[in-house]
Amino acid sequence: MKSEKLCRVGLGVVAILLCVMFVAIGLHTSTPLPANAVQLSCSAKACAVLETSTLRKLFAHNEDVKLPMASTTKIMTAITTIENCQDLDEKFEISPKAVGVSGTSLYLRKGDIFSTRELLYGLMLVSGNDASVAIAEHVAGSTSEFVTMMNDLARKIGVKNTHFANTHGLDEGGHYTTAYDLACITAYALENETFRNIVGTKNTQIVNGNESGEIKYLRNKNKLLHTLDGCIGVKTGFTDDAGRCLVSAIEKDGVRIVCVVLNCGPMFPESAEILKLCAEKFKLYDLTQKYDFNHTVAVKDGRVQTTQIGTTEQFVYPLTEDELSRLKFVYTLPEVVAAPTKKGAEVGKVEIFLDNNLLFSEKIYTMEDVKPKSVLQRMKDFFGNWDVEPQV
Repeated sequence: MKSEKLCRVGLGVVAILLCVMFVAIGLHTSTPLPANAVQLSCSAKACAVLETSTLRKLFAHNEDVKLPMASTTKIMTAITTIENCQDLDEKFEISPKAVGVSGTSLYLRKGDIFSTRELLYGLMLVSGNDASVAIAEHVAGSTSEFVTMMNDLARKIGVKNTHFANTHGLDEGGHYTTAYDLACITAYALENETFRNIVGTKNTQIVNGNESGEIKYLRNKNKLLHTLDGCIGVKTGFTDDAGRCLVSAIEKDGVRIVCVVLNCGPMFPESAEILKLCAEKFKLYDLTQKYDFNHTVAVKDGRVQTTQIGTTEQFVYPLTEDELSRLKFVYTLPEVVAAPTKKGAEVGKVEIFLDNNLLFSEKIYTMEDVKPKSVLQRMKDFFGNWDVEPQV
């Protein structure tokens, strides 16, 4: 198969919807909560812990400082590949430019034949720098074009303090991220099932498609997959400039949490403790189920005396039990609405506060059409209001 054959396609519908989802989340949150919702200690130069569906910071330290991120770069390499390759299982011959790349390696050689999916396992489990170049050459035609795609996706995700200069994470000018940005990128990537399956794999093997039929046995370098219950990935990294870096994630009781530590010596034990504590403390609550307002309102000059009102959006948010007890719901509602009214007419709003921070604001609407009184009803009301003098 020709190695120069491209499999690049535009971003899929799923990617677009996820971007919209992240923007929508931001629109509902008015005032950012303090970063550290739990008391933790972390020796990392920078750290960020997020709940992935809302991107709420559960814990953070120097989360907006721009730093090198070593091979955690490959999180973006992988999701860019998955979203831009039509056939992950098509075999192709490895580009000569991918042979002999410095740093951690899958030890690819001239004449090797693998699929993009197999190389993604080599990329994420054993951190093959050569695999990152082989993938980039195949998907985009060149590493420079692939890096442009990575930066384009970063902008679509919405991160502001990240720039990629290569596909593997070796130290290079203009190659940086922040702990918060990297956590957001990871939250986005974990929405993709293929990505989750790869980074959550502990051990696998890939088979060379050339005459040798060589089998490469791969073991994930992320120790937390083997030691931390509920761990689902994600990626290790190390360079002299970046230090030891780890992006890890856990799922428990429907809550998915990402932890990023950059330049952290004890990255495995510290990340494990942070993830365990956050998974224990935080639960996802549907706060719309806790609304406490009268779901009818009086109608003036209508054919009915009251009409149904309510909300249309769901708001699920991660909170500790203590935070849940400190929530305040504020309702703005009229005592009466005038007919006619159409279904979906805005009549008020509900606001949810945690202490003095506005978490969510939702409009309250009418749930049905209300017609004005008929002529006959108006006549009855008119004559019914006459005072008749008694006869002497």
